[in-house]
Amino acid sequence: MVPFSLSSYLVRSPFAWAASPFFGLALLCLLSSLAWGHFQLSTNIRVIHVEHLDDGLRVYLRLPMPYLVANLTGPARADGTPEPAPYTTNSLEQGELFHRIDLEALRRDPAGLARLVAQGHHLTVSGLELLAEVEKIRVQPGLDQSPFATLAEAKRSFDGPLYPEGEGAAYVGDLVVDTLLRYRAGDAVGRYEFSSSLNPGLEDQEKTANILLDYLPGTDPLVFRHRGLLSEPVEVSRSALAAALSFLLEGMRHILEGLDHVLFVLCLTIGALSLGNLLWRVTGFTIGHSVTLIAGFFGYVPSGAWFVPAVETGIAVSIIYAGVVAILSKPGAGTLAITTLIGLLHGLGFSFVLQEILRVDAPNLWHSLLSFNVGVELGQIGIVLLVYPVMRLLARFGERVSASGRWAVALGCILVAAVWTGERVLLLLEAL
Repeated sequence: MVPFSLSSYLVRSPFAWAASPFFGLALLCLLSSLAWGHFQLSTNIRVIHVEHLDDGLRVYLRLPMPYLVANLTGPARADGTPEPAPYTTNSLEQGELFHRIDLEALRRDPAGLARLVAQGHHLTVSGLELLAEVEKIRVQPGLDQSPFATLAEAKRSFDGPLYPEGEGAAYVGDLVVDTLLRYRAGDAVGRYEFSSSLNPGLEDQEKTANILLDYLPGTDPLVFRHRGLLSEPVEVSRSALAAALSFLLEGMRHILEGLDHVLFVLCLTIGALSLGNLLWRVTGFTIGHSVTLIAGFFGYVPSGAWFVPAVETGIAVSIIYAGVVAILSKPGAGTLAITTLIGLLHGLGFSFVLQEILRVDAPNLWHSLLSFNVGVELGQIGIVLLVYPVMRLLARFGERVSASGRWAVALGCILVAAVWTGERVLLLLEAL
């Protein structure tokens, strides 16, 4: 699986409703709107490094440029295209509207772009919002951007020119803006809140991955992970538990929002013949995905273009297998060994997500990694605790009722997974 990416979302989520023509029509409309989208995103990750000083805080911030300008386009012109947003130009290329950076405007007034960053982000201490002073700004093409995973890398990122020398006007969606902000509090700051009022109106903006790293001299850095536009403040304290909790919640959210994982655990649960059988199944799945989540995150997997769609396809096939096992109610088909092997596939899918929100060289790596894995486990347990009692209740009404319930759920899962398998096989063939 390619979690949190648009391509994976389109392949995975809409087909859950493929049986409905209304949802099929909605999907066509969605694809059409994406083809004409004004500010396509190459990345949706915002990284925030917060350095504690004797008299306040210094913030090193990186975010995609569309977050600053996408909602600032003007009224339509005579040719039907909107007036370009600040620091951008519009052009029709093969009938589609594209946005490039306006290098002349950027070089003439870089402070104006920096003000958009400062005005769109808010740092509050004891209920009082501190004024942001812009110290530096830099714009970089996303494919050639400098590393920004650690505080040292963030500091080095500002050593270059405002915009790369000799680089042409890149598409706005391919650009990141690095901004250095200074917040003076008159004294050292312990606790604070960080939020954003930017609302660019972009596709999937609610899936924005926000990584906040807090550095207090003499202590280990803490990493906080939040998703969305940060309209709700991130409360930062020197609590390692709070930092770990943000990754735990992300792990829970991923398995619960990852429909393919949900369907597999659902089939795994409804096919269990007893509580002991269910425990063996869940244990095997846990062992398997824990191993490959860690191995995949650290890159101990093939790097070919075929690998991700191959894993995607394997995950879809595993749902079909689990659905068939649930229908047949075969005692030996859900053993520890088999569910462990299947868990290896799903763990790779989890690792793809983690790679998007956490770098191998990030501070407190193992705290974040293990917290994410625990979150996945809690989400999985939540599904089991919701479904298994229902199946036990159906069993009280007789085997026919219980079997009918298994068949209805399993067949639905098999049908959805079969559609996914066909789609993902095509992606795999394209990658080979």
